[in-house]
Amino acid sequence: MEIQEQNKTQDAVKLVIENLIQTATSYDIDVLDSIYHDDLNVIMIDTDDNLNTANKEAFKGLFKSKKEAGDPPMNTWAKFHKIDVDGNNAHVLLSRKNDLSGQEQILILSIDLVFEEGRWQVTREVIFLRPDEK
Repeated sequence: MEIQEQNKTQDAVKLVIENLIQTATSYDIDVLDSIYHDDLNVIMIDTDDNLNTANKEAFKGLFKSKKEAGDPPMNTWAKFHKIDVDGNNAHVLLSRKNDLSGQEQILILSIDLVFEEGRWQVTREVIFLRPDEK
């Protein structure tokens, strides 16, 4: 199996998302820059049904502001529900726990990726927030 083909497996996509979680929760903006596609589109729906959208620079800015504020690293907990890979496209559905919005919540994420420039890049994140009731 060629290296390029090995990178297009479910395991490879899962590793990218795990790296994204570690990178985002520790506010490593430089690595986020390489994981997020230039055309990244983030759509977040909060518990009050408010819809927020962000592009790559705006979403990286959220993590940059947390880093500059001296915030501690965020929770890295994740539960993967489904990973689909179809050629150069992938989709990941997972749950996360963190305080992206200022309080500990459950996030349901639908993440689309594309394999370009020899690596998987996140093109879209749809994030549904819900209270952590546990």
